[in-house]
Amino acid sequence: MAKAKISKPKSSTKPGLPTREQIIAFITESDQPAGKREIAREFGLKGNEKIALKALLKDMSDEGLIDSAPGRAFHKMGGVPKVTVLRIVNIDGDQPVAVPDRWEAEGKPPPHVRILEKGRKSALGVGDRILARTEERGSGYVAHVMKKLQASADLVMGVIEQEESSRGPRYWVRSIDKRQRHDYLVSDIGEAKPGDLVLGEPSGRPPRQMVRVTQILGDPLAPKSFSLIAINKYGIPNHFPEEVLDDAERVSKLDLAADHREDLRGLPIIAIDPVDARDFDDAVWAAPDEDSANAGGYQAIVAIADVSFYVRPGSALDRQARKRGNSVYFPDRVVPMLPHALSSDKCSLKAGEDRAAMACHMVIDKNGQLKSWRFTRALIRIRANIPYEVAQAAMTPDDVAPEHREALDLFRGKGQHLDRLAPDGVDLVEQALRPLWDCWHLLAKARDKREPLELDLPERRVVLDDQGSIVSVAVRERLDAHRLIEDYMIAANVAAAKALEAQKAPVMYRVHEPPSREKLAALKDYLATHGINFALGQVVRPATFNRIITQIMTSDAKPQIMEQILRSQTQAYYAPQNAGHFGLALGSYAHFTSPIRRYADLLVHRSLVGAYHLEMPTPADKQVPRTTTLSGDDYTRLAVIGELISQYERRAMEAERETIDRYVAAFLAEKVGQILPTRITGVQPFGFFATVEGLGGDGLVPVSTLGIERFHYDEASQSLIGEESGDTYHSGQRLELRLAEANPLTGSLRFELPEGANHLPMRGRGPVRRDGKGPKPKMAGKYKAGPRGRPGNIRHQGRKR
Repeated sequence: MAKAKISKPKSSTKPGLPTREQIIAFITESDQPAGKREIAREFGLKGNEKIALKALLKDMSDEGLIDSAPGRAFHKMGGVPKVTVLRIVNIDGDQPVAVPDRWEAEGKPPPHVRILEKGRKSALGVGDRILARTEERGSGYVAHVMKKLQASADLVMGVIEQEESSRGPRYWVRSIDKRQRHDYLVSDIGEAKPGDLVLGEPSGRPPRQMVRVTQILGDPLAPKSFSLIAINKYGIPNHFPEEVLDDAERVSKLDLAADHREDLRGLPIIAIDPVDARDFDDAVWAAPDEDSANAGGYQAIVAIADVSFYVRPGSALDRQARKRGNSVYFPDRVVPMLPHALSSDKCSLKAGEDRAAMACHMVIDKNGQLKSWRFTRALIRIRANIPYEVAQAAMTPDDVAPEHREALDLFRGKGQHLDRLAPDGVDLVEQALRPLWDCWHLLAKARDKREPLELDLPERRVVLDDQGSIVSVAVRERLDAHRLIEDYMIAANVAAAKALEAQKAPVMYRVHEPPSREKLAALKDYLATHGINFALGQVVRPATFNRIITQIMTSDAKPQIMEQILRSQTQAYYAPQNAGHFGLALGSYAHFTSPIRRYADLLVHRSLVGAYHLEMPTPADKQVPRTTTLSGDDYTRLAVIGELISQYERRAMEAERETIDRYVAAFLAEKVGQILPTRITGVQPFGFFATVEGLGGDGLVPVSTLGIERFHYDEASQSLIGEESGDTYHSGQRLELRLAEANPLTGSLRFELPEGANHLPMRGRGPVRRDGKGPKPKMAGKYKAGPRGRPGNIRHQGRKR
């Protein structure tokens, strides 16, 4: 677009100044951002005329004729700046669609801007923010990406606090992010009240940055609010558009096409899941192989909900599922990838109901090796949905934990529950569970020979009552029943990857690359402090780390070393290029077993349908897309889709982890002041972090509270060492600490030594005398209070660390 040539004004409100119309025409037609300097240059303004221009531009802004963009450039009110920040709100086919991140044109909705990324693969997802150069095309706007921005500049979430001043009350938004220490002065509180959890739009630049309240989220401490905080913070889609709900209702009524499916309803297939499972997408069956060529081996079936039959490429359901990437599981709710009509009903494998399934038939030899496999579309009827604890109790009746006794009684059919578990009177122990267990022992043998990474790290489970209040927080048990299902699922995932490779069909692999040399070098230094030698020149395999774990002699060090090994690993991701799965010690691995809650699995199902000619008859409902195979669009964009759903997976993991931390802090809030058993999880120059044994949740013990002597930080051993007393605090150490603070809003904890904080006598050189004589106390660090009472910097030996 050629630069606009605007004729100089013959007359205006002040000599030499352009008219309002001429200014609007110039900033609208200019192909570059137009600020005060560019306007003055265009119209030849100098000296006092520039001062008058500044006043005129302010008047035009106040009148709603123009607005300013980042960088002090102007644009017509209701238009989009030439260079501006955009927020992605939708992915339409291949193309991201965005709206201006800042939009103040009252009564006019923000325009949708189509993002052009010629010659590059898009990895933009909904909620991402970009700096972009925009231009008008036809009746709309397009934009070219300049760079992707960090998510930290999004809306601020926090709690409204009131502060009295000489000019009356002032309001602040106190952030609920424990990594964000900044409080924001409120410029526009709207209808919010002190104590409300709000979303606010930041404006201005630090240190004069303020927030305008844009949304009131309610009481932050109300039951079930903690997950809502994470949902809003991470921009997790939480509401299905009407179009998607209508689509789900429509496809849920599709005929199962039973005549075109393998009928497996006669087999005693069962589902084993957590007691608090929200959906059931996998079921298993096994029996001794009657083929003499496979003596001692087994046949097994892993049946997975046939989600691809309902969620078809290009449909509103499919677009929404891709936008979400996965379901997100919180203690108080689940944010599903698919509407409840599918995820909790038609695609959930409920006992006694006919269900459409994708069946993976596997032949397993006596050594647990996968000999062959085939995939069919099947019709199944689950005999029972059995909790892990029930299955475990049934298979180990002589070693039943007291808390499993009731579950075992129910399983054995005492009282009124037999019909619920086995309506046709099948002996579920002998005909279903025992063959599964026997076959699993073979799979476990093969797993042990493969030597995948074995990190036994605890998983926390939050139990809530019907009102959403916390009943307990505890470490989730790790049973053989859990390992059994995991090994069957891994076998099916391997079979899916290899089956697609055999047909040279596209695969969305689950990739886990080996650790980087940099992380291995850091791990080597850490292990050396525990007397463990780790050679960098060796070929590193999962078994390498397993051997390290077996060398650990003390139980105190074991959890921490396993956590350090975990931190040395790379993050798994989805991609159509195979790089193997390091942690599982597998060459080919794809996710097949959870298409209800993972979009990657749905893509694998579609690829299997196409590769093995498993297409179903065309549905009578013409509004339902015909195909259930991988579309051409999916095929060409697998790499981009893999990047996006990997991002969404990381988003879900962070949201789930933060929510658990908030529940743990809420649970511990009633124990503030009590002395609790803890373990040090990390040490830094400014203090150490500790977690409550059996509960989790990291809390800081500031170095300034450890006593009056100076503490030296040893990076190699990750320890704080008292210079006078020699007292040492190191990673993995168990000790009792007083809980000083538990903040449910941020999920943060703070501990102190049982003696208290900031007033301990100097150790190692005798008590400090009240008359001022004797040795002068050495401080652990000069503590400087930050603004509004927040902790400031801790300085050691005059240097900020």
